Amino acid sequence: MESEARVRRMDGDYRWLLIRNVPLRSELGNIVNWYGTAIDIEERHRAEDALRRSEAYLAEAQRLSNTGSFGWSVSSGEILWSEETSRIFQYDRTTKPTVELILQRVHPEDTVHVKQTIENASMNGKDFEHEYRLVTPDNSVKYVHVVAHGFSGKSGRVEFVGAVMDVTERKRAEEALREAQANLARVSRVTTIGELTVSLAHEVNQPIAAAVTDANTCLRWLTRDQPDLEEARAAASRIVKDATRAADIISRIRLQFKKGTLKRELLDVNEVIREMIALLRSEAMRYNISVRTDLAADLPQIMGDRVQLQQVTMNLIINSIDAMKEVDRTREIAIKSQRAENEQIQVSVSDTGIGLPRSRWTRSSMRFLQPNLTAPAWGFASAGQSLSRMAAACGPLAPPGAAQLFSSPCPSRSWPIYDLPGRSHVVANLRSQ
Repeated sequence: MESEARVRRMDGDYRWLLIRNVPLRSELGNIVNWYGTAIDIEERHRAEDALRRSEAYLAEAQRLSNTGSFGWSVSSGEILWSEETSRIFQYDRTTKPTVELILQRVHPEDTVHVKQTIENASMNGKDFEHEYRLVTPDNSVKYVHVVAHGFSGKSGRVEFVGAVMDVTERKRAEEALREAQANLARVSRVTTIGELTVSLAHEVNQPIAAAVTDANTCLRWLTRDQPDLEEARAAASRIVKDATRAADIISRIRLQFKKGTLKRELLDVNEVIREMIALLRSEAMRYNISVRTDLAADLPQIMGDRVQLQQVTMNLIINSIDAMKEVDRTREIAIKSQRAENEQIQVSVSDTGIGLPRSRWTRSSMRFLQPNLTAPAWGFASAGQSLSRMAAACGPLAPPGAAQLFSSPCPSRSWPIYDLPGRSHVVANLRSQ
């Protein structure tokens, strides 16, 4: 007979004891005496209580973090998992897990990938990490991230211990963030175009006025006693050019409003720069700002989205214009394109604007500052989207200048910002094809 009991000692302290009693029987089988032992198991009880508390804490932590644990013996196929893991896969806690049961929950589009990962792990015994989707019995979709560490057990057989994280909420948040960023970028485009309505109307009015003048000239040549057909033809050709120019301006504005996927094509960077200069020339003239260009003639084409590149180029020029509206010195925008290292095309936009005081040079301003502190900006809030995965960074130059840097993806390399004292400076590096 065996039992456990708490016994009070002489000093008043209670201890857990394991009590075992064995009867002494006579030849007839009758109990004639009892022999017993009492073993102090207080420490064992305390260890068991600590273990139970630890398991409870671990289970609660896994529940709060949506992270379950598992163990997998490759040779026997045995899988042990925590209560949270069974909840993530939506199996009853008493269900014995197997690879087949796990695969039953995997999204059909991810099944091949998961099978391949499991097979590779079972063959090489190396750590693995992957992410895939689950389809639950109610047809909802979960995203899980699995991390596992392989090791050899006492028998020399390969085993894995790992964690399963339910990252569904994170994925939904990322998707919502991407959608919000896309909507914000579009709102920014619309807002900026709204601010330029007057200037754009003036820009469109110029080719229309020129077309009317050429049309009147054409009529005069045709209504003469001896119609001059050559002059009339030349005037009509100018009308076509003027109308085409107006249509191009309107087309570019319409594309800025368009909400759709990126259209990647071969682009001439210099051509995009000239288009934006033509579009914003009247805005620059309104503030007595001169525009100087130094565009390299031998640049290769780049692969990208034309409209998005136009947006960023326009934003850089607008920022320069805004930075010089209140300055009391020569107002000039200098735009330069040139070849850089590693088949890069470098485009810089510099101005003689307000810049940034040295006292405000901080790591945050190095990364996010832009000369235009009030007007909406294209390309900076979502520079990665606008330049097709290009990186963006900003930083101050020697006072009163500030710098904004765009560069194409280039592992373990950052592109320099040229030190132009007294100038706000923007650099864009575009990978050529």
